[in-house]
Amino acid sequence: MKKIISGKVREVYEINDKELVIVTTDRISAFDVILRSEIKNKGVALNLISLYWFDYTKNIVPNHVISSKLSDMPEQFAKDPARYENRTVLVRKLKMLPFEFIVRGYMFGSMWEEYKDSHTFCGNYVEGEYSLAQKLAKPIVTPSSKSTSGHDVYISLDKLREEIGAEKADRICDICLQLYNACYAHALEKGIILADTKFEFGYDEDGTIVLGDEIFTPDSSRFWAAEDYQTGISPKSYDKQFVRDWLIKNDLKGVTPAPELPQEIVDATSAIYMECLHKITG
Repeated sequence: MKKIISGKVREVYEINDKELVIVTTDRISAFDVILRSEIKNKGVALNLISLYWFDYTKNIVPNHVISSKLSDMPEQFAKDPARYENRTVLVRKLKMLPFEFIVRGYMFGSMWEEYKDSHTFCGNYVEGEYSLAQKLAKPIVTPSSKSTSGHDVYISLDKLREEIGAEKADRICDICLQLYNACYAHALEKGIILADTKFEFGYDEDGTIVLGDEIFTPDSSRFWAAEDYQTGISPKSYDKQFVRDWLIKNDLKGVTPAPELPQEIVDATSAIYMECLHKITG
């Protein structure tokens, strides 16, 4: 067994040629910078929320999860539950696609920033008149090409079709919309608006499309409180938008070396992650 990835949030261990163990830490990143502060129990919340949604969507598309029981993992993990319990998962190793698939249901974030200046996004004209945080006429998929350093790069659907083939590209985009629509409705029942989210896919040894990484967590999605939602403002968020807003307010967006968050921001963010966990999973 060897550690093969130490990412912004996750540690990935190769168990054999077919299996990985992924440990979700309490690290937090924003604007592609890992911050110096850790958020207590953030990794537990992310892992349990993701496992909940993987189980909920398994009839839409297969996913990479094998087990979340430490007893099914190598001794290093099983003998140290205080460190690994509820934040560790055994998964299938996939041949991952070098793309992320972002589904957007609301006018927000980078889409809003481009739209308000030019009525376009990713080079395409956006039909209709929208305010900040307004629901789109229908969800859209905006793929991006993953970068090993710096920001991922948005690409057009036509470019994606060139890269992986039209049939595969359209199939994956259809899966993304199925996932978003199903989980949007389920989250709304729990008082949460799923504004946008991202997915990553790979192929197993049989060539089957498999959902990997994480899904519908506060790190991969924007969750808004339905009871407080209104257009024209940045809604109350259950994701790390709270941290992003603090960084922007203090002119620390993307700044390196990474800043340390004030304790009140750390505590408030931890509470947000745990509230999101309890709202979604009960």
